[in-house]
Amino acid sequence: MAEEKRSRREFLGAAGAAVSAAALTELAISQGAYAAGDDAIKIGVVGCGGRGTGAAMNAMSVDKGVRLVAMADLFMDRVKGKVAGLKKQKPDQVAVDDAHCFAGFDGYKRVIECVDVVLIACAAKFHPFYTKAAVEAGKHVFVEKPHGIDPAGIKQLMDASKLATEKKVNIVSGLQSRYDPGYVETVKRIHDGAIGDVVSIEENFLRAPYGVYRRQPNQTEMQYQFSNQYHFGWLCGDDVPQSLVHNLDRSTWVLKETPPLKCHGLGGRASMFDGSAYGNVFDHHSVIYHYTSGVRVYAFTRTETGCYDEVSSLVFGTKGRCNLLGCTIEGENKWHYEAPKDAPKMSAYDIEHKVLLDAIRSGNPVNNCDYMARSTLVTIMGQISCYTGKEVTWDQVTKSDFVLGPKCEECSFDMEPPVKPDEKGIYPVPIPGQTKMI
Repeated sequence: MAEEKRSRREFLGAAGAAVSAAALTELAISQGAYAAGDDAIKIGVVGCGGRGTGAAMNAMSVDKGVRLVAMADLFMDRVKGKVAGLKKQKPDQVAVDDAHCFAGFDGYKRVIECVDVVLIACAAKFHPFYTKAAVEAGKHVFVEKPHGIDPAGIKQLMDASKLATEKKVNIVSGLQSRYDPGYVETVKRIHDGAIGDVVSIEENFLRAPYGVYRRQPNQTEMQYQFSNQYHFGWLCGDDVPQSLVHNLDRSTWVLKETPPLKCHGLGGRASMFDGSAYGNVFDHHSVIYHYTSGVRVYAFTRTETGCYDEVSSLVFGTKGRCNLLGCTIEGENKWHYEAPKDAPKMSAYDIEHKVLLDAIRSGNPVNNCDYMARSTLVTIMGQISCYTGKEVTWDQVTKSDFVLGPKCEECSFDMEPPVKPDEKGIYPVPIPGQTKMI
């Protein structure tokens, strides 16, 4: 497959030395002793949803020297509820007292002050902002996907990456596909020519709506929108960054980190109109990415009930085809992945945390920002194309300073709502052909 122009391939290259997926996996499943001993590592969580608490459990499960000492969320009831649940599961490792339960928009600062590692899994809008704040304080970071929702956020992430390299602190991504041993071996075989030259890739993330939060009595408009973050584009970025980021990260990995030349997308709201619960996001998207080599990536996501569901990454080549999530290859070089019998029973969600914690203990920093920023920006350009109805080029999105406002530092419960419901409680969605972004 032809190489892309070097200037486009190396956008984001200043992120610092990124470790290869294979090397990360080898490190993650190694059984060697820690070079820096077994001192306790203090972790804190920013964002007390399912993924934030899940990340804390992953970290504590792979390293018995980890201590969870602080948690923050915009809402104190969420913090207290998650602390209680985690203490039941990991009583010897959860040491969060009332003084280290933080709520409100400054909670992330309080967590950063008292931990070694910050686990960031809140509304995606804040991911790059909090990552940079943690790195500025010299703290290690695990940050969930997506790693930003607009071009300005990705630039902020890259600033954090450069600073992390200077400070020798770690940034590890929640794009867990890169840590899955089966995926690592499958992608290696694609790169070695098992299916010939890649011709096209089909990516699907089709499922019912998730994270739906109903409005509660006496909630203000802003309390409701922050509670229902996955259904407001200005907080989550909508479903191309939010869900297809996993798929498009795998595509970018398969294509050897080559970004697309351009894309065009289709999207809208077709069926999910049940009161205000679905906010102002689309319920279906389709994006076609064009590469200078002639490869096209066809990416589809849908969040509608009662419809066909599929989650897949399908790679088509001149000599065969690959079901990446199934770790199988059909065609001239038929193959399927079998884990070594002596391999540790560890999920990719666990491995990504072991990579981070091993790096901290060994003093050999890991910085995933190169691929996590690139893959996220691929999704952002696709979302912008769906919202605006316009073709969007890689050069446009990399040069843009567009912010899906308001800025993080301007957010509060008292601010003017970025979007408001009509008299029926329905929020207006972007209109392709009329909405302008970049």
